[in-house]
Amino acid sequence: MRPASLSRSAPSAVGVTAIVSSRLAVETRGIGFIDITREASDFLREAGASEGALTMFIRHTSASLTIQENADPSVLGDLTTALNRLAPENAGWVHDAEGPDDMPAHIKTMLTSVSLTIPVLNGAMALGTWQGIYLAEHRSRPHRREVVLQFMGSAA
Repeated sequence: MRPASLSRSAPSAVGVTAIVSSRLAVETRGIGFIDITREASDFLREAGASEGALTMFIRHTSASLTIQENADPSVLGDLTTALNRLAPENAGWVHDAEGPDDMPAHIKTMLTSVSLTIPVLNGAMALGTWQGIYLAEHRSRPHRREVVLQFMGSAA
């Protein structure tokens, strides 16, 4: 089935004139979502980004990155509930060396993502109106998480 209408902008081409990297340290408070959209935007501004791509990579196996709605906080609560239903604690997991939340955290990371790629147009992330970038902490206790930010594209 075809949609009622399709349209596409003209392609634009830029040469990669810059690869800029940074590391973002995030102190978490335990299970939940932390909005890191502003930090990613600040990085692009500091990098002088014009057009290209922002890649974000979290260097952990029990926390993840996701793009989700940033308007209604109940979405994040519902997502936490859904992930807990999919990978509950005390479900007979063999890997529990760091506690009952350890294996469920690894499963939740596998179900979400450790990396994101976001187009950058005119110096800004091409996120939708209600989209934000979140670090999802899947462990019960606080952790220090590291996210690698890398912009590739043209810089001003």
